[in-house]
Amino acid sequence: MTDTVAGRMANMRIRTMALWMGLVAVPCYIIDQATKWLVYSRMDIGEGFTVVPGFFDIIHARNTGAAFGMLQGMPVEYRTLFFAAVTVIASGAILVIFWRSSGESWLLKLVFSLIIAGALGNLTDRFLFGEVVDFLSLHVGRFRWPTFNMADTWISLGMVGLLVQSFLMPEQEP
Repeated sequence: MTDTVAGRMANMRIRTMALWMGLVAVPCYIIDQATKWLVYSRMDIGEGFTVVPGFFDIIHARNTGAAFGMLQGMPVEYRTLFFAAVTVIASGAILVIFWRSSGESWLLKLVFSLIIAGALGNLTDRFLFGEVVDFLSLHVGRFRWPTFNMADTWISLGMVGLLVQSFLMPEQEP
C-alpha cells in the first residue's frame, strides 16, 4: 500500500472514529442494555419502587412506539422494520458526518457517539422484544414525564450537545 496523504488521513479518521466509539458509544450502549436487563429480569411490567420520593421512581414499562408512544398502533412487524430502517439510515448519516468532521470539536464527536449508542440501544430492544424497555420515571406533583431509559438519555444529551455546538460554531461567510 502506498503511503499517501489521503491514506494517512483516512487512517487517522478511522482511528478517531474507533476511539470515540470505543470510549463513548460502546460503554453507553452497554450501560443501556445492562440497566434494561436488570429491570427486565427482576421486575414485572408495571412493578416499581421509589428512588427519590416525589421526584424519581424506577418502574418497568414498555414502549411499542417512538418517543412518547408515537406509532404504537402500527403492527409490530412493520414497526420493527420501520424503526430498524430509520435507525440504520440515521446512524449511517451520523457516521458519514462524523467521518467528514474528523477535525471538528470533541463536543461534536461526543454528541455523535451518544446518539449512535442510544439509537442502537433502543433498536436492540425492538429486535429482542418488539418494543423498548423503559424504567426511569420523573415526576413533580401531578406532572409526570413519560417513562424513558438510558438510550433515550444518551439521545437527548446528544441533541442538547448539538444545540450547544451550533451556538459555539463560528458564523461562516456566505
